[in-house]
Amino acid sequence: MAQVVLPFAHDPNAASCDHGPRCSLNSVLPKPLQEQAGKNTFLSDYLHWVPMSDVGVPTYYSKLSRDLQYLERRNLIYPIDGGLYTHIYPDDKGERDFYVAIEPSTTIDLSAVTSRVEVKLMDFVESIGAAETEDEKREALLRAIDASVGTNGASGKVHVTPREMEALRYLLLRDKIGFGLLAPLLLDPYIEDISCSGVGPIFVEHKIFKSVQTTIRFDTEEELDEFAIWLGEWIKRPVTVRNPIVDAVLPDGSRINIVYGTDVSKRGSNFTIRKFASVPTSVTELVEFGTMDYMMAAYLSFVLEEGMNLFVVGATASGKTTTMNAITTFILPDKKIVSIEDTPELQVPHKNWIRETTRGSSKDNTGSEVGMFDLLKAALRQRPDRIIVGEIRGEEGAIAFQAMQTGHGVMSTFHAASVERLIQRLTGTPINIPKSYIDNLDIVLIQQAVKIAGKGMARRVTSINEIVGYDPATESFSYIEAFRWNPATDAFDFPGFMNSFLLEEKIAPKRGIPPFKRKVIYTELKRRAKIFERLHKERKLKNFYDVFSVLAEAHRQKLL
Repeated sequence: MAQVVLPFAHDPNAASCDHGPRCSLNSVLPKPLQEQAGKNTFLSDYLHWVPMSDVGVPTYYSKLSRDLQYLERRNLIYPIDGGLYTHIYPDDKGERDFYVAIEPSTTIDLSAVTSRVEVKLMDFVESIGAAETEDEKREALLRAIDASVGTNGASGKVHVTPREMEALRYLLLRDKIGFGLLAPLLLDPYIEDISCSGVGPIFVEHKIFKSVQTTIRFDTEEELDEFAIWLGEWIKRPVTVRNPIVDAVLPDGSRINIVYGTDVSKRGSNFTIRKFASVPTSVTELVEFGTMDYMMAAYLSFVLEEGMNLFVVGATASGKTTTMNAITTFILPDKKIVSIEDTPELQVPHKNWIRETTRGSSKDNTGSEVGMFDLLKAALRQRPDRIIVGEIRGEEGAIAFQAMQTGHGVMSTFHAASVERLIQRLTGTPINIPKSYIDNLDIVLIQQAVKIAGKGMARRVTSINEIVGYDPATESFSYIEAFRWNPATDAFDFPGFMNSFLLEEKIAPKRGIPPFKRKVIYTELKRRAKIFERLHKERKLKNFYDVFSVLAEAHRQKLL
């Protein structure tokens, strides 16, 4: 199985301190970190191992901010869920810093103890197996541990120290019920992706520090194959030579892909976990991150309130789904929404939301396959106000455009780099949308991962485009670039100001503005942008669900 290899040499006896008044750390650690070490013995034990004379004293952050990505040298500790900690440890020679998960078992070797305890736990297999929920299994396992292990020398029990008992309880719960060595990575809200590309370390994509290497590594293909098999069994989707590729969703909503063996992967087994955020990123957070500005948010709120059709377009990992989730808060709260996906990623705050996912054909042929095309046809019979498609890739695109023609608002993500490429893919095989249908699509939002001088990689809405129409005589499409990202200033231009086809010709009439006053729509747009800015900066409105609640209440009071 996988091994944990710390990025520094350490003395195994260095953590034997009683952490009393004479503890050597007292004169070294800054107060915030000293307080945390005082509350958690395992953190204090770990800090005794860290070669601070070589790398310096870690800084403690109770919460990370995006500004930390600009640190020249990263040596910091922060808390994660489950009462654990993470140490971003600097690698002055390599390309990536280290991600060290600090757990109660990090500094204690329990290999000799766990083998004896596991033998005793065999007596409790039936009671643990009878538990149905995860909480019940947890309680049953803890009772079994307490009955098998003692710290006071009771006869018939495995004797351990109080510190070993803490580590043992944590380790057995983590490995028997939790996600094993990967558990801390799944508990870290700042991690977006976990990936193992073959023999060697596991890497994570961090929201602040980007790509970092963990201390979890596989030294042989046999170890990696064994872990891949364990992963498949844990998620109840076994991988085998005959079935070497598995896609599944973890209980927390994260997506996992496992590829087993060298037959289909020349570097051997590999796996990727795309983390699921329990609370989606909000529009105000996107503004804070620089993905868009307040005026663009106001514009998109008009678009979605009036039922316009919108595609969020970009490459893989450009943040398309994040942006689409965020802007669903602009859909009026009384609307009925149906979402259709291959893998559940969309998060919609509305109560009247039907969430549907595709189904592959079962191996025993007891269930037929249900694809995107089938679900989209069914959605049209459910009388939705808004249909959200996770991603359009094939023949379901034709149904989506038929839905637009019949008055259903449609949103979707799409893989393309520009409006031109989008239209080429939509009108080509296998989607085959008639060119005359394309102008049913109102907005194309292009998002990309871009490199910004002095800031590194970031996600930006590089343009918002209005589809104007199709000229059959010349077989050409016309569109207006309403917003454009300026790479020189890392700001957003508004070339569509006083020149927006969508605002003047479609949205203004829907909002009751007569033709001779249609320019008033720009005044309303600026007013809406100011409201968003005030809610964000003065009321500190950031939470996705709070944003939706405030906007819903504002609509009820006719303030928007």
